[in-house]
Amino acid sequence: MSYVDGFVCAVPTDKREEYRQHAAEAAQVFKKYGAERVVETWGDDIPDGEVTSFPMAVKCKDSETVVFSWIQWPSKAARDEGMALFMKDPICDQNLNHMPFDGKRLIYGGFETIVDC
Repeated sequence: MSYVDGFVCAVPTDKREEYRQHAAEAAQVFKKYGAERVVETWGDDIPDGEVTSFPMAVKCKDSETVVFSWIQWPSKAARDEGMALFMKDPICDQNLNHMPFDGKRLIYGGFETIVDC
């Protein structure tokens, strides 16, 4: 089964288009290195929680929107290889490509697929 990297971050709401362009460029690089699918979603119905929530997890400010993203890979081995190549790609050079969000508040993880309907 496939392997998925999941991401949640807070993006300044007024930088939606800048983020979309950044994500679209990164998606092409991920696909170059073996990703099968890259999905970026802009928060629309993200409730605040009392104990935990997406906004709380990324310390989302009133001027920001939660973004939920995932990358689907054919396997964990393909992900490990592809992600290593991606991290060496010039797109990851912060001197050349500024991230339009606070990467310190990005949460992410790798997930083994157990159901895919």
